[in-house]
Parts: sequence; structure tokens; C-alpha cells
Amino acid sequence: MTVTGVVQGVGFRPFARRLADELGLSGWVENTLRGVVIEAEGPGPALDEFLRCLKEAPPPHAEVSVVEWRAIPASGGSGFEIRPSTPEGDRLGRIPPDLATCPECVGEIFDPANRRFRYPFTNCTHCGPRFSIVESLPYDRPRTTLKGFALCPDCRREYEDPSDRRYHAQPVACPVCGPRLALWDAKGEKTAEGEDALRRAEEAVRAGKILALKGLGGFQILCDARNPDAVAELRLRKRRPAKPFAVMVADTAAAYKEVRLSAEERELLNSPAAPIVLLGKRPGATPVEGVAPNNPFLGVMLPYTPLHHLLLRDLGFAVVATSGNLSEEPICFDESDALARLAGLADFFLVHDRPIARPLDDSVARVVLGRVLVLRRARGYAPDTIEIETGGRSVLAVGGHLKGAVALASGAAVVLGAHVGDLDAPPAREAFRRSVADLEEFLGVRPDVLAADLHPDYFSTRYAAERGLPVIGVQHHHAHMASCMVENGLSSRVLGVVWDGTGYGPDGTVWGGEFLVGDLKGFERVGHFRRFRLPGGEAAVKEPRRSALGVLYELFGDAVFSRDDLAPVRAFSVDEKAALKGMLAGGAGSPLTSSAGRLFDAAAALLNLSPLTTFEGQAAMGLEFEARKSGTESSYPFEVTGGAPFQFDWGPLFLAMIEDLGHGVASSDIAAKFHNSLAEGVVRAQEVLGEKRVVLSGGCFQNVRLLETVVNRLRRRGFEVYFHGRVPPNDGGLALGQAAVARKEK
Repeated sequence: MTVTGVVQGVGFRPFARRLADELGLSGWVENTLRGVVIEAEGPGPALDEFLRCLKEAPPPHAEVSVVEWRAIPASGGSGFEIRPSTPEGDRLGRIPPDLATCPECVGEIFDPANRRFRYPFTNCTHCGPRFSIVESLPYDRPRTTLKGFALCPDCRREYEDPSDRRYHAQPVACPVCGPRLALWDAKGEKTAEGEDALRRAEEAVRAGKILALKGLGGFQILCDARNPDAVAELRLRKRRPAKPFAVMVADTAAAYKEVRLSAEERELLNSPAAPIVLLGKRPGATPVEGVAPNNPFLGVMLPYTPLHHLLLRDLGFAVVATSGNLSEEPICFDESDALARLAGLADFFLVHDRPIARPLDDSVARVVLGRVLVLRRARGYAPDTIEIETGGRSVLAVGGHLKGAVALASGAAVVLGAHVGDLDAPPAREAFRRSVADLEEFLGVRPDVLAADLHPDYFSTRYAAERGLPVIGVQHHHAHMASCMVENGLSSRVLGVVWDGTGYGPDGTVWGGEFLVGDLKGFERVGHFRRFRLPGGEAAVKEPRRSALGVLYELFGDAVFSRDDLAPVRAFSVDEKAALKGMLAGGAGSPLTSSAGRLFDAAAALLNLSPLTTFEGQAAMGLEFEARKSGTESSYPFEVTGGAPFQFDWGPLFLAMIEDLGHGVASSDIAAKFHNSLAEGVVRAQEVLGEKRVVLSGGCFQNVRLLETVVNRLRRRGFEVYFHGRVPPNDGGLALGQAAVARKEK
């Protein structure tokens, strides 16, 4: 039998041996580059049951894709053994993501009678590092970053005992033979080791200091979430003035004190992936307002390593736990790199001597409409494999420019890489290159072609051109649509509603509020938002007041510059207005856009919520949060004009918003009616076009208020609605769509 899927690093070989022993079968099992290979001999009914259990009842974290088998002559063997791995053949094997510490291991580290009492690197077959430590397949200890740690006699006995939970657990370790902690000061001088290092690190956090902690997939920055001075200092040093921080709490009981938890959210919080989960704040939550300012949600995660469990249990309060990087840079995962890049940010460094094979940031997810929506796919979710139509060439898809993530399609699967981040800074670009090389080397696949965005200035697009292989350009919004289709198992014609901030349009304009009809092979742009100019182009991304001015100029022309009753106009000086008037009148430096993201920005600026921003999506988030305060189901008027493509004319909508502002209508009601109007626009488009199925994608559909309203209104009218879950709707999901489209190119 050859078993493929996620079958290495999840205790599959020990499972196969125990199952064979129970059924009285002889034979052997081994890891190979293809997956797990098993030879089993015994009575026919026992072999049938063995096959059934492999397919239907594998170990908890395994994902069996295919079990291929053939009958061979009996050899008359006895006993069942785990054989050494065979590093030969095609690489079809898949390693699971890193798994949060299991309850049994947590119990051990807090048991004074256990030999792993307070040991920060405790793990077993059911939990611990996987993708962050494996260097190559097959998955065995000599091919992990633990190869330098020889097992002590006690760990060796556990590793070789079929009845033990650590039977063939590759990262197994203990205080005698495993990795150790050390505490460094800001200059990199060692000040403590082992338990003393942990205690001193905890004292530093209690004293309001900022701690850089080397975790599972890289560094995190920690501080006391109750301490306003510590949080403010962290914001200053990290150059992150307003973007929300996440917090880590000791357990679910501690989480209940800070946030509201549904059953689905509790399950997600406690899942082996252990992501940051966006949850509704409770009144009186202990993290200070500066952790997530002006935000009704709080990103919360539970400890996912023994080190985190010890730290949080000892401290007894929530800590800020944010990525170990400076703003716009990738996460640090090497001590020397962290010392250099985090100099001036961290007061102390709590490190260990287990090398990290590849950086993995914390994942971010939430529950929407009863299902998990992953917003950042990294630790716990990466790598991920999506099954696709078999056959076709191998494709490396390089994604976009923001929220960089790559994918590699080969055979009947697309393997999704981990989140890298925005590709503006040199460190991020180097991390992107490493991510590509790592994925190709890990899977043993050299792509036949590359798939990239059409935008010529994206770093990922330029990288694809440098590879010297054929490059297939995939339009940004078609890739979004295709990504959602593949995730939901769709391949035939759909209506794609794709709304985001920016995408390169073949007509030379900035797309972003798109209605597409098509499939994986191609699309037709059947509709879009009414276009307006963005004075200053990219500057409008950080200045929503510019988007608002572009919208208002489209409605009122030059007369808008005398409308100081409107917040976006009032926000500019006399000289700025003169310059902007010239730009808008002549079109220079003011590209046309149909962007839904910029339309959200304009609405937020009109309500004076976010005239300026410091992080992507800040204005749209503010508008969503304002809308959540209102229960109105009312909408503003809008028009659908033209034929092919039609225009969603938001003009009447904004005029009505301005009228409501003049009459003193609550900004929450105005924001809610704005969301409702856009949702009704999707319904109108669906009814006009007559398409039965609609897929929703693009960064705007991270907005839960928008997503829920659109889905519910479409479902009430009998349409089939598909949206993202395991693949982010933002640009972190682009590579999957690019790969799927490129596979269809002739």
C-alpha cells in the first residue's frame, strides 16, 4: 500500500504498527518521498479492515488523500516493524503544519513528578514543531533541525516503544538531551540560562519591559497588555501607531474574561492550528485601549508551545504578542538577525538553541457565518494543499505585492506557501525569494511555467520575469475569482464579485469594484463601479480624504472646492486645494479607478472617521465598526446603468449620504446604509445577469458586516453563494487562483 497526503509527522507509522498488531498482521511500514509505504500480510478480512482504517480512521492530524494497493504473494513473515525511511522516488509526501501543544504534554510540564516538569520543548506524536523544523523529506529526525540533539536513553526508550505516546515522534526531547533557553540583554550578552532565563524574562515583562521571544516559527514581541506605558512604548519602537496588536492569554477561562466566545470561536481558539482569533471585546476587558484602539474586536490566541504555557501561567495576565519585526518587514527567525533588526525595539531576548528551518508568522482567523475564515495563512495552516484537476504542467504562482504568498501546482494538487508579507522592503523581498526556493526544494519540483500578476511594477511580477521560464500573466481580479472557485470545488461558469483596493486593469485604469462572469479559463468584465479619479494616485491609499475628494469631484466638479461643510474638503489647506484642483481637472497624477476599497475609504472620510491612515484597511475598518452600531436594514438609492459592462453608479448613494449628514443623521446609520446599499448592488447584478452561482473574493470581503449582508441577502433570494474559508480573500490567496488559471492556459 502507498498512502499519500499529510501522513508524515502525524504518527502514521506508529498508528499503522499498532493497527497491524491489533489485527494480527505481519509486515512493515516506512516513510518515502511519496508518502507512507506499507506491506501487510494476513487473512483477507483483517487486511480489508486494515485498509478501511487507513482510509476512514487515520491518526487525528493526518489527511489521507489516496491509498493505492495491490496484492502480492505471501512471504510468511512474522511481526510488524517500522523500517528506516527511503529517500528515493517522486516527492509526493506532505508535512503537516506545526501543531499546538496537546493536553497530555501540557499536563506533563505542570506535573512536578514528571521528568519534563517545566521543560519548554516538550512534545509528542500529537503535537509540536513540524514544518518549522523539517529540512527535507522523508520526515525523520536526521532531516530536521533537531539532528544535532542526540537522544538520551530515556527519550530513546520512548521513541522505540510502540506503546508510548512518543513512539517515533521526531522532535522528542527532554531537559537532559534537548534544546535549552537563554536570556540575552539588548546587546546580545547572555545573562541567564534554563529556568532562570524564563524567570528573569517574566520579571522583565512584569516590570514593563519589552521582550523578544524566539518561538516556534520566529520571534514574537511581548509586553504587559495591562500596562499603558509599555504598550505605548512598543508602538513607538515598532513604528506601529494604530494597527491593532494581538494578545495571548493563558487559557479559555482567561479568554472569556476579555472577549465573547461562541462555540465555534472557542473551538477555533483551541484548535491545533492555534491562530490569532478576532473576537468581540467584553466591556471592562483588561488589555488597555492602546492594544486595539477604536476597535470592537480583539485578536486573541492561546499558548501553543510549552514555553508559552509556562510564561502565561506564571505571569497570570494577558500579554501583547506581536510579530518580531519592524513595520513592513518580515518576521525575524534567527538570533543574529533578530539582534540586528530588533535593536532598539526589545529590552531582552529570550532565545533557544533549536534552529528554525523556515519563518512562520502567527496565523489570523475569525468565524463568519458559522465557518472559519483564515485572513493570514501561516503557522498552523501552512503548508496547505488544495486538490485540483489532475494533469497539466507544474506552475509556480508568485502572488501579488501585498500579503505575499506563493503556491506550487504539480500533479493533482496546489501546495500553498506561508504568508511572507508586503514586498516593499528588501528584507521582505529576500524572504519571498527564500520562500520560493524552499517550496521548490521541499517538494522537489522545478516549475514548467510561472504565473504572475499583470502589474509590471509588482516585485513578484519582476521576479517571475527574471527566472528565465515562460510567464503567464493572470489578471488580478480573475485570480481572486479563481482562488475562491478552486477552494469551493467549482470549475464552471460563475459570477465573480471581486472587490478590493487595487488591481491592474487591462484598459489602463485601476480596477477594484468588479463583476466578472467566467471560469478558470477566462472571464468577461460584465460590470464595475462608476469610476472616479484618485488625486495623487498611491497617496490616496494612506489619505482617504483624497479618495473622498475624487468621488466628490466626480459629483460636483470644481464646485466641490467651496464645500467646506464636507469633512474631506475641509481637511485640505487652501494651497493643497489649488494643487488638487489642477490635478483633477487635467487628470495628471489622478488615475481613474473603479476601486471598491477606495470607495469605502471615501465614505469613511466623508463621515470624518479616517481622513488619514497609518495601516492598510484602517479607514474601511473604521467604517465597518461604525456600521456595527446600527441595526438599520435601510439602503441608499443607486443606479445600474449601461450594458456591457454595466456601471454600478454610486452617485445617488453619496448624494443621499451628504443629505443625511446635513440633517444630523447618526454616522452609524449612514455607515450601515452604505454597506446595505453595496449588498443590494450585488443582488441587483445577480438578478440582472441571471447567474445562479456567485463567488465573493477580494480584500473588501474581509469586512464581516459586508460579507454577512451580501451572503444573507443573496441566499434569501435563492442564489448559491460561495466565499473563502481556508484561503484568504485578500491578496494572500492570489497565488492559488493564478496557479489554477495558468494550468488552463494552452
